[in-house]
Order: sequence, then structure tokens, then C-alpha cells
Amino acid sequence: MFYTVFVLHFAAIAVQGKEFPPYNGWFNNRGNPDSGTPDSILSRRLSPHYQDGVYFPSGWNRPNPRTISLNLTSGTPGLPSSDGKTALFYFFGQHVMQEIVDSTRPGCPPEFFNIRIPAGDSSFDPGNTGTVAIPYQRSRYQTSNSGYSPNHPRDQLNEVTSFLDGSAIYGHARAWVDKLRLFARNCTNRPDTNIFASQYGTADCRGELRSVNDLGEFPELNIQGLPLNNPVPPTTRNVQDAKRLHQTGGRNINENPFLLAIDVIWFRHHNWLARNIGKLHSDWSEEKVFQEARIQNVATYQKIVFYDWLPYLLGSCPTSSAEMCQNLTAYTEYSNGVSVAISNVFEAAAKHYDVTMAPPGVFRRSKYNNGGCVFRNTSSDPLRVCNTYWNGNEIFQESNIAEVIMGMASQILEKEDHIVTSDLLNFYHGPLEFSRRDLVALIIQQGRDHGLPDYNTAREELGLTRRSTFEEINPTLFASYPSLLSWMETIYGGDLDSVDLFVGGMLETGDDKPGELFRLIIQDQFVRLRNGDRFWFENTRNSLFNETEVAAIHQVTFRDVILRTNPSLNESVDIQDNPFFWNSMNDTRLLCPQPFQIDGPNHTWTTTCTTLETYDYFSGSEASYAIVFAAIGLFVLFSLLLMYLLGKRQEKRVLSLKKRVISKHKVSLRNSGIEATFAIEILGENKTQEVQVILGPSKQIVVKNATGNRKLQTFMLDDNIEIYTTTAGTSMFVRTKKATYDMVLSFTDLDSLYEFVAKLKSFVTSHGVDAKEEDLGSYRVLLQEANTKQKRDELLKIFFKAALAQAVKMSKDRSAGWTWSKEAAKLINVGISKEEFAQYLKLKPNSSFVEQMFSVADVDDDGEVSFREFLNIVVLFTKGSAKDKARLMFDMYDLDKSGELSREEFQVMLKSMVEMVDASVELEQIDELVKQMMTSYGLGSKQSLTLEDFQKMMSQYSSDLSEASLNIPGNTAPRANLSISITGPIANPNQESAEKPKPKYQKTTGTTKIRKARMTLKRLEKESSEVPIQRRHTKHVKSVQVVQEEYTESKLKRRWIAFIKWNQNNSQQIFWATLYILLTAGVFLQAFFAVASNQASGLSRIGSWVMALARASAAGLMFNFSTLLLTMSRNTITLLRETFLHLYIPFDSAIPMHKLVAWMALFFTGVHVIAHGINFYSISTQSPADLLCLFRDYWYPSNYLPSFVFWAFQTITGITGIILTLIVIVMYIFASDFARRKIFHWFQLTHKFGFVALYFFSVLHGSGTLISSPRFYLYFLPFGMIYTLDTLYSISRKRIEIAVVKAELLPSDVTHLEFKRPSNFDYKAGQWVRIACLAQSPSEYHPFTLSSAPHEETLKLHIRAVGPWTMNLRSIYNRETLGDSPYPKLFLDGPFGEGHQDWYKYDVSVLVGGGIGVTPFASILKDLVNTTQSGKAVTCKAVYFIWVTRDQKQYEWLTDIIAEVESKDKKMILNTHIFITQFPQKFDLRTTMLYICEQHFQKFAGKSLFTGLRATTHFGRPDFKHFLISLADEHTAVKKFGVFSCGPSPMTNSVDKACSTLNKFQGPSYSHHFENF
Repeated sequence: MFYTVFVLHFAAIAVQGKEFPPYNGWFNNRGNPDSGTPDSILSRRLSPHYQDGVYFPSGWNRPNPRTISLNLTSGTPGLPSSDGKTALFYFFGQHVMQEIVDSTRPGCPPEFFNIRIPAGDSSFDPGNTGTVAIPYQRSRYQTSNSGYSPNHPRDQLNEVTSFLDGSAIYGHARAWVDKLRLFARNCTNRPDTNIFASQYGTADCRGELRSVNDLGEFPELNIQGLPLNNPVPPTTRNVQDAKRLHQTGGRNINENPFLLAIDVIWFRHHNWLARNIGKLHSDWSEEKVFQEARIQNVATYQKIVFYDWLPYLLGSCPTSSAEMCQNLTAYTEYSNGVSVAISNVFEAAAKHYDVTMAPPGVFRRSKYNNGGCVFRNTSSDPLRVCNTYWNGNEIFQESNIAEVIMGMASQILEKEDHIVTSDLLNFYHGPLEFSRRDLVALIIQQGRDHGLPDYNTAREELGLTRRSTFEEINPTLFASYPSLLSWMETIYGGDLDSVDLFVGGMLETGDDKPGELFRLIIQDQFVRLRNGDRFWFENTRNSLFNETEVAAIHQVTFRDVILRTNPSLNESVDIQDNPFFWNSMNDTRLLCPQPFQIDGPNHTWTTTCTTLETYDYFSGSEASYAIVFAAIGLFVLFSLLLMYLLGKRQEKRVLSLKKRVISKHKVSLRNSGIEATFAIEILGENKTQEVQVILGPSKQIVVKNATGNRKLQTFMLDDNIEIYTTTAGTSMFVRTKKATYDMVLSFTDLDSLYEFVAKLKSFVTSHGVDAKEEDLGSYRVLLQEANTKQKRDELLKIFFKAALAQAVKMSKDRSAGWTWSKEAAKLINVGISKEEFAQYLKLKPNSSFVEQMFSVADVDDDGEVSFREFLNIVVLFTKGSAKDKARLMFDMYDLDKSGELSREEFQVMLKSMVEMVDASVELEQIDELVKQMMTSYGLGSKQSLTLEDFQKMMSQYSSDLSEASLNIPGNTAPRANLSISITGPIANPNQESAEKPKPKYQKTTGTTKIRKARMTLKRLEKESSEVPIQRRHTKHVKSVQVVQEEYTESKLKRRWIAFIKWNQNNSQQIFWATLYILLTAGVFLQAFFAVASNQASGLSRIGSWVMALARASAAGLMFNFSTLLLTMSRNTITLLRETFLHLYIPFDSAIPMHKLVAWMALFFTGVHVIAHGINFYSISTQSPADLLCLFRDYWYPSNYLPSFVFWAFQTITGITGIILTLIVIVMYIFASDFARRKIFHWFQLTHKFGFVALYFFSVLHGSGTLISSPRFYLYFLPFGMIYTLDTLYSISRKRIEIAVVKAELLPSDVTHLEFKRPSNFDYKAGQWVRIACLAQSPSEYHPFTLSSAPHEETLKLHIRAVGPWTMNLRSIYNRETLGDSPYPKLFLDGPFGEGHQDWYKYDVSVLVGGGIGVTPFASILKDLVNTTQSGKAVTCKAVYFIWVTRDQKQYEWLTDIIAEVESKDKKMILNTHIFITQFPQKFDLRTTMLYICEQHFQKFAGKSLFTGLRATTHFGRPDFKHFLISLADEHTAVKKFGVFSCGPSPMTNSVDKACSTLNKFQGPSYSHHFENF
């Protein structure tokens, strides 16, 4: 009846406009709007006592909290509350604390301040390890302006409103409240079982809160995902979905079913109020009904807290005078000057006073019935608190709210003393990784975390008297527990000033109430909350309530609330008048007393608390972690295997092309009537070659290579032959008596084998030769019996090695005579054929020289040279005199054995020398050469030469003939070095120069030995006035004086000089490379220290310095991969190198710089992957809550345990990181030398699409913000824009179709293409382009150097066929293939600059070309002559072009270019030297004779006998070191020579080695630029 009157009256004024309280406390205090709002700081009633005055916890010198806890709380448990407080009183108080303060959320980043457990602790360390610690994370604090200096020490935060405004019921934010509200006017579908349906019906539901199944019993389950705290229940240890929890206003209300029951009461009370208000005001909106119900509910809550619960918590002041003790006074008025902030000392100490009253369990009972009540489980145990944490749903599935509320109302609490129940002391809930904790130890640690002072200091600052002894704290207590006094004094070492505030406050407890310290703090806190709340229900000025309504609210008790919300209860018997107390004084409804005092003397627990369990968050990730990194390693192997297989496939394609050539050759053979059998010749173990066997002509079997352009072996049918086959297999071999090794053949099938055997037998018998045939059974036996070429070669190696060793021995001891070594004796019966003789001399078997030399060696004319016969030749060339060697040559070519050498025989001799180098020399030239040589020695009138005449001619070269040898492989006899000197005027060969130039390079061998390098260019006689020579180099002798080489510098000094010159030659490259490395290091270090020093992120706590290393390496590789685009911007580089910037930036080093940057990027990628591998492990070991804090851009539900798989595959950073790793692996593997040589198309493909994917996924990778905000775009954008513009320019240019005007197929598989030059195509000599053939693939570009000169109207390329693309190109532009069709067009991209185009920047430049590498020099030579002819100034004073070629026929097109250049070079700038490398050795008998011929022909003809050029021709490989030395002697004023080489790697390496060697010594420096093909 009372409440109906109250609601009616309230409704009478509710229609008037009013200001409803805000949900978040904002503007409650108009002068200080954010006072008391969520995330406001905890106020400081006491000065902070941090160790460092800023943030480091206090109590650093205090005892271990666990040790204190065990001793402080010791005593007899189970004593009942002195004044009969019930469990309802305690859990209501817990709800009040949840209402006004929450600092349980740890700080972010996590700061661990763990509590070390004493070894052997029975609850936490039964194994006596001494390593156990209770996890404690320091509280959240205001990071914006606290914790940085003593002026602003760390201030902790309160996450809820500090007002008693119902935030634990409704939430502290509008969005939170909206999730709890029903937002409905009519609920016609509401079930009749709704708890209020019988009273108010089911239709009107305005202003209500949601309930489970709309039954009104419990708040709705958390299906909408409110951020409620959802730890793992310590009893089940199962991670559960937060949807099982009930939606409440407080994060922690679901902690236990008893706290939840209190909240459900207030939830129901709101809906009860809403129904009453709505019933009376059908015209009110849903919002108005809700707000009116809310303010009434909150007002009732405020009244009960402050006037029904708080006074009994504090107790009355003692009758005797007590310091600072005042009883609660009546409300007067609101004061906006009062701070409502929760004080730190209240939150971290005083509010926990009630922990001593906490029950270990809770009874549940039924309603009063027939004179009694039924308590559940009274025969065993009530609900044990330690086993009810976070599983309230399970409790309420078997019990209703009323049973729990009545049970708590009947149960008497623990006594108000220092003793704490074991359920909180040893079995308080904890996180998954540490399921049980000590609540008292946690409270003590929290006080230290918050910087609370010691107990005595707190008393003094609050105006209380300091205690001088421990006993003074509570004499009554210590009298009852003397051992406690002893323990406290022992633990704290007798130092009262080090006692923790909470410990001292708890020790003060007595007389059923807190001691004066805690009482003062608690009362102060609640009085401030009341007086500083503008919306306090007693403040009639806020227009919420008038005086009458306030008086009505004062009449409502918690019993009324319980009865209103539990309609089934009988108000007469089911609940006492004051549910907070079980006291018979003035209460007639105490009808259901508790059956026993829990933990008392009459109770023994049968239900035990689940014990401590730990959890490793990495468990379950071990296999996936290992598999992922193993898979990455396997992917590397897979990529390598794929590259290898693709390379093999490419080789097969090349082989296929060759087979096509062979097929065409077969057709050609058939058309010409030649019958050949194709088979595989087995040369030895795992060594084969495809051959063709031709029977005939006459009595011989000829074996050629598959294409038929080289003869491999000839079998003469002078005697019977033996044919060996196998019964199972397709192999056979043929043996003849005179063949040096057997012909072992394998066929594709038996039919082919039988067919060839039949043909062979028919051919043999047709020539009257018998054929013996034998079956050897198996292939293994056949291979053992056959004398394969491999076996023969091994025998010959021993043969020549033994012969040379024997010759050297005999040369050293001439008196030894013919004494045989054991090794030589074994070879006495071994002979070599003419073909083998020629092969080891590196000559053709049919050359005249070989014919004559073999005839001379074969003394017994048996067609073989025996070991002894060969030894005679070797000894002759080892120890023979010049006359002996001249006589040998004379005898070799005295064909008719007349004792004289006729002119014709002399011509044969000279022609055989020319044949050795495949030179094309006209017979007339040979005749003229013979005539000139004989005339110059006064023998012009003679028709033949005697031995004396011939020796007279050779006498001028006696020293060189003495040094000459046969140069058989393995011969180590000393010989002169090849060099080209340019020193000294022309001298008479018979007299020494009057003055020798001082050598710039000296070398000592040992201490006194001086090694002389003999020149291979012969001393020229004085030039004839009849044959004027106009070449520049004839002004000086192209010969080398006997140069005395003596290196006087020490090894250390040579290294220092080499370093200095290397710096000089590469100063720009070193500067920019160093600058780039320093920039990268700066980027790396900046990122490293930014993460390492950023303690606010917390990442360093997880991964230590490895986390910083991961971020720093990421910054390094981002910078590297971004700047890598600059080195790929070919057009930009070509453009800039033409500006003044080329004086300061080495643009030609773009490719080396590209490689440097790429290697740096790969290094940082490796570091990044390894670091993140460690970090992902570290991350996977952290708790989910910590990870959500550290990685705030990631989210997962509270019941999810993120494993390594989550971080690796379910985050953008992880999955893109793995993808990027795979991309980098593929790109780098396919950028290897093997891939670029074998599968260039795949190299281009992986680079082209790999870089696009790399940058795309790098952007995504950074967007994951795992460690920091995205940064990649900052590095990428500037360089990416440059590269994009550069690429767009290339695309716009290279898609223009270029017509080919001329195509030629030149020897040595060279294709010459001449095509139109675009109108805007400007280039320099030595530059290169990229072309794509439209007949092949318009998108596949290949680079080639232009061989045309800038002044020419067309562009020219000389392309050698070495791979499928170039082979196909040669086939495509074959006129025979094209017929009358026009040449296929090209796409052109370029030109691009490179180092060779800078030849003109040096005073003296040396151009070295080998193989197809001569193409840039073809352009340069033509440009050089054109420039000089046009009268333009040329910086370069001399150019030396060295052409290294196997023979002059190899690149005849270059010969024509050189001839043209020579004819136009009027200023004599160019010096050309051609080296024909037919022979592997530099100096032997053959090359001596060639030089004699060449010099005599140059003398009278003014050009080379072999090339027709005026350039000097040499035989053998150049000695670049000696050549560069001679340059220094010729150009004494030049300090730096430019050396440019292009060709095969061995050649460019030789040039580089020569430059590097000479740069170690005093003298000029040599700057080497090279390209390999």
C-alpha cells in the first residue's frame, strides 16, 4: 500500500521536465564536469611513496606479501560475526564496491609485479622449487600526464563512475545501457511465466531491461557481446564463451553467483518499478518510463547503501573519546567543492577490510513451510565459494535466486578480525596460466603498486597518532594471539615503519568494526560520494524528488526490495526484517537459522577446492610452429629443385633444337646419297655423346659428331675386326687391331642394333675382311671388356705425364743416359695414333705440321708413336739447342729427303704454320713471303736451302728457338711470358739500346733471383724506306726489352697501395655505397631504438630486444626494397648520366648497386624472418588478455586462445609475412646466375611479377600494425613514383613496332640484325637496348649492345645464338625459312647507359673484347673514327683495342669494321692487337714460326698475313699484366688508365686480376669496367 502511494505521488511530478542523471557521470559536477567519470584518476588522500618518487612500487624493503598473508591471517577460522552480520551483508558490500570503483583491469602495456612464493609453500609450491610466483600485473594509470616526474607521479584509474548512480546495474555508458534495455512498448508474446505477469500482465513492457527468454528472472545473456570480464572458471579450466554470462552494468558482476544474485535483485527491481510507472502512465514514452524507473531504483540503492548498510559496516564510535571518529550525520546539501573521486588508499587498502568476514561457503534454503526450512546439501556442504567463481549460470540452473538470497540471509558471516578464510587465502581465482591465488597477498601487492605509504605514515598524514610498538596497534588482539605479535615483529624485523598500510589496518580490527584508520578512510569516502553528488536522492534542488518523495524513499528497506522482486516469497515468514543481520533483538521472523557455522568446530569440509593449475599458452602450437618453418625451408629446396628442373627442361629444349638440326642433317645426308647410322657412343662411365657412323668410303669406318661437322675417329679395316654384343640390351662395341680405343655404341632398340650389325658385317666382308662376332651376355661385362675412350684417355694422361717426368729427369742429369723409371717401363708397349698426337698438341690431325712431326717421331713407321719415340721428341724440345730444333724443322719439311729445302717445301712449311690457326692466306702471299725472307738473308737467287742456309735464317731467333717447346699439356718446362711492350725507339737487332727506360714495376723472387720475361714479339729490323708504314704504333718498337721485374714493396705495403688505388678508382662508388649503408644503418638504428625505448608499447617485455630487431630489420628491408626501384629506373639513370651529375654519381654502377641493395634487403629479410619466428613464439606464450592490450588492432572473443596458427595465418601481418617470405625466396633463387643463364625468361617473369606482388603485400603487411603503424608507404611512395614514371615512359616507347631492314646469319652462330632507327632515338657508342621479337613473344625482352655507331642511320645488333630464344631468333630471320615474307618486326626499349660509353673520359683507354663481347667496341671504334674525322675534340689521346678470338674467321664481320676504321683513322689514335687463341700456351715452337712469318709479312706488305689488317696479330692468349706495364712505360704522364673489357668471365677476370695486381704497386692506377656475356 505504501509503495502505491509513493509511485502515485512521484508520478504526479514526473510529467514535469527534469534533468536525468548521466550514465557516465559527465557534468554531475558543473564546475568540474569530468569529476567522478569513468577512467578518472584515483585521488591521493596520502602522498605517494613510490620508490623513485615517480612510479616504481613502494615497499621495496618490505617482506614478501605471501609470507605476510600467511602469518597475518592465521588463527582459528569459523568464528561467527559478533553482531550477527549475514552473508547477504558481505555480498551486498561487494556489489557496492563494484558500483563505485574498478581498478582490476591491468595496465597496458602489462607490467608484471609478481609475488614470489616461498619455497615449499604447501598451496603454491609443494614441489619446493623456489621458482613459483603469483602473477600480478600493475594497475592501469593515466599515461598522458602522470608517471613521468616526481611532480606528476603515477596516478591509477577508476574505470567506472565513482557515484552511487547504479552503474553496476545499468552500465556507465549510453551504448552499454542501450544493450541492456528492451526498447519495446508492447510485449504481447511475452510468456505467462514471467515473474511479474500475475501482478501486472504481459502486454505493457515500456522501460524494462532485457531478460532471459523474457521471463524477467535474469538479465539477458551476453549475446550482444558486452565487454564483460570472462576468466576461465578454476574448477573446470575450460575456456568458455562470454555469451554464457548475464548482461550486467559491471564487468565483474558475474564473478560469483552470490554477487550476481544481488545484481539480479536490482535488475528485477527496475523492471518492477517500470511496470508500476507504466501502469499508471499509459501516455508516457518508453524512454520516460525507463528514466523514471532508473532514478527511483538508484535512489533506493543510495538509501540502502548509505543508511542501511554503511553504518553497520563502520559501527558506531566508541563511547570513550576516540581520535577523528565521528558517526554518520544526516544529509544537509550538495557541495560542488567536494571531490567524489575514489581515493587510492580506499581502493588499494580500506575497501578490502571486509575480506575478513568473507564466508568460505554459502547456504541455499527453501521457503518456510510447515514450521521449518530446507537447506540444500546440509548433509554435506553448502556452495563452496572457491568452486563457484565464474560459473554462476551452472548454480542457477539448479537453484533460483530466492533460494540463494534466503540462504545468505540466514547465514552468519565470519568474525570481524584478522583471520581470512582459506578459500580466499589459497584458492582465490586467477588467470588460466595460474588458476589459484592469494587474495590477501594481492591486496598487499596492490597497495605497493599504487605507491601507498607505510601504516604509520598513513596514520600521521590522516591526523592519527603514530604507533610506537606493534602491540599498540591492537593490544586486545595481540593479547588473544600473542604468536601473531611475535610473527609480525619477526617478519618486519621490529620496524613498525615498514608495516604495509593494509596489514596495519587489518590488525586494528576489533569490536565488530574496522579500526580507526580504516573507519576514517571508508567514512570519508562515502560521505564525499554523498555530499558531492548533485543527483543524490536527498538533494531536492535537482528536481528529481521533493521532500515527500525523499521521505518515502527513506522508508524502503532491502527487505522490501527482495520481496518486490521475488513475488513467490511470503513476507511474513521467508525473510527477516533486516536481511543484513541474524539477530533475535526486535525481529520475530528468524524462523530459518543456519544449520551450522561454516568452518566452525561442528563442520568438516567434504568438498575440496580445486588446486592450483598452470597453463602453457604455447601448448598445441609446437607442431604447427615446426611445420611452418620446416615448410619454408622445404619451399627453398622446392624452389631450387624447380629452378633446376626448369633449367634441365630448357636444356632439353636446346637439345631439341639441336636435334632438329641433326634431323635436317640426316635428310641432307640421305639426299646426298650418304648412308649414316645414328647412335649413342659410350665414352665411359656416365659419359656419352650422340654420333653418326659412316661406313666408307673405301676400307674405313668414320665416326663423326651428330651434326657431322667434326670427325671424331676413323677405324681402318687393315685387319680383322671384332664385334661384341649382348644377349639382353641394345649395346655393342667394335674393336680393330690398329684402333686406339673401341667404338662402343648404344641404340634405341634391338632392331636398330641388329640392323647396324648386319650392315657392318656386310660392309666388312665386302672388303675382304673377316668379322668375328661374340656375345658377352650382359651390358656390365661388355663395358668391362671394352676399351672405352675414357679408359684410353686415362692411359694417355699417364703416358704423357710419365714422358714429361722422364724428360725433365734426363734434362737435369744429362749423364744419366737412358735409365727407365718403373712408371715409364709399364708404358713401353703403349703407342699413340696420329689423331691422339694431334689432339694433345691441340692441332688438327690433317694439318701438315702434324703430318710431318708425326712422320719424324714414328721412327719405325708402324703408324704409332711409342713411348720411347715420343720421349725422344720431348727430350729434344726440353734440352735441345736452337740448331737442334731448326734441324728438326728442316728435316720435317725436307719431304723428298734430298738434304735441301726447296722453295716449294719451304712454302709447305709456312703454309702448315698458317693452317694451325685456321687462317686464310692466299698462295701468292706465301710465295711473296718466301721470296722476301730469302732475299733479306741474301738467298734470293737460290731455288733451295741447305741446312746451313736455314740455320742462318733462324740464327737471329736462336734465343727464342732455345726457349721454344712443344707445349704439350702438363709440360712445366720454363718459358718466356707473352707481353706487348711499347718502349724505346727502333733498334738494330744486333746491338743493344744505348739507354733503357727505367721500369715502373719491379719484382724480386726470393732475395736475389731475378726472373726475365722474354718477349714473344721478335725484334724488328730497321724499317725499309721503300715500305712506309703509317700506323701510329710503328713509330715505336712494338717489342719488349728484357724487362727486369722487381717488386721491392713488402707484402703489407703492396696491400696498402692496392687499397689506396682501389679507393682512387672507386672513390665515387665507395662514397655512395658507404652513404647508402650508413643511411640504411640509420634507418635500422632509429627503428630499433624507437621500439626498444618505447616502454609504453610493452613489446619489449614480450620479445625483449628481438621485437625491436624485427621492427628495425623491417625498416631496413622496406628502405632497401624501396630504393631498389631507383636502380631499376633505367631511363632515369640514362638521362641523369648525361647531366653534370655524372661527375659526382657513378650511374654506371647501377647494377652493382642493385646487387648490393638486394643483398642488404635479403640480409634484413632473413633477420626479420628469424626475429619474427622468435617473436611469434614469444607472442604465442602470452595470455590472450595481454595480447589484446599489446595488439589493440586485433580482436578475438574472450573464449579464444590465439595460437601460433592464429598469428601466422589469421592475421594480415602473419599471412602476408609468410607470402612475402615465399615471394622473396622465389625471386632471389630465380635471380641466381644459374637461372639467368639457363632460364632467363623465368628470371624476368619472377622479377616482373614478383616485385609487383612484393610491394602489394608489403603494403598489406604493414597495414596489420602488429608492432607499429604502417610505414612502408613512406619509403615506397617517392621511389615508386619515379619507377612508375620511368616504366610508363618505357611502355610508351617500346610498344612501337620497328621494321627490320636487313638480317644476316654470320659464322659462329651470330645473327646480324639491322633495323630502322626511330626519329627520337639518340644514343652513345657502347650503350645497349632491349628488344622483343614479335614472332616469338612480344613481352619477352632481352638486352643486347648496339654495334652501330650514333652517326649511322640504322641500328645494328650482332646476336650470338646460345639459348632457345636466340636460337629461335636465328631461325626466324633465316631467309630460307622466311621465303618472300618480310622480316618479323621488333619492339625496342632503350637506349640504356653503361660503363663502356665512358671510354672517351680517359687519356688512354684500353678496350678488350672477347667472343660476342666485341659488339660494344664495334660501335665505339666506328664512333671514335667518325668523331676524329669530324674535327671534334677528343679527350682520349690513345685507344688500344685488344681483340681476343679463337681464329680470325670467328667474327669476320668485326674484321671488316676494323679495316674500315683503320682506313679512316688519320690521327693514329687507335692501336689494334688481335690475339688468335688457337693454342692454349703462349710460347712454343709453332708460335715462334708464326711470329717469324707474321713480322716478315708486315715488313714488306704493311698488313697482317692472317687478317689482312694493319693491326698486329699475336698467337696465344694475352698477358694483360705485362701489356698494362708497357702502357705505363709508353704514357709516363698518364696517372689513370681506363680499361674496358667485355666477353666471357674468364677473360674479364684475367683483365681484372691484372688491374688489381698492378694497383698494388707504385705507379699509375687502372680503372676496370667490365661486362660478361
